[in-house]
Amino acid sequence: MNVVLVGMPGSGKSAVAKELGGILNRSVIDTDEIIVTNHGEINDIFKNFGEEVFRSIESKVVEAVCKMDNVVISTGGGCLLRERNRELLKGSGKIIFLQASPDTLYNRTVNDDTRPLLAGEKKQKIEKLLNERTPIYLGAADFTIDTDNLNPREIAQKITEFMK
Repeated sequence: MNVVLVGMPGSGKSAVAKELGGILNRSVIDTDEIIVTNHGEINDIFKNFGEEVFRSIESKVVEAVCKMDNVVISTGGGCLLRERNRELLKGSGKIIFLQASPDTLYNRTVNDDTRPLLAGEKKQKIEKLLNERTPIYLGAADFTIDTDNLNPREIAQKITEFMK
């Protein structure tokens, strides 16, 4: 059974995945890293081909990683937007929603220009995406953790407690 981390950009998925992989002695799979390795920078994919092409690439990556077992999967923030991705990830393991407030997400991403959907008026975009995506995250999640005042190790420890 896999552990699948979902949440907004800046919620801590990548950092928590690394901690959790170490604690559980599991390989860590980051869907965004796979996309970058195989297709180039996410910003470039969005700019040159659009979000729909990016989401199709992302779905193929999700399909491949869901065939793995006993890994920690860190997903892109919009990965659950497609119902098929939700079904595949749910079928492959437990989905953990790393929840964070708009202020926390903003503070964690304010100097990060690698997130195409947050370009420009970052605070407003975070709030808009958070309002759109939170019901999807909550609907798919087996467990939700508020990450606002926790570091990646503390979050990973809470996940291991849930997994027992």
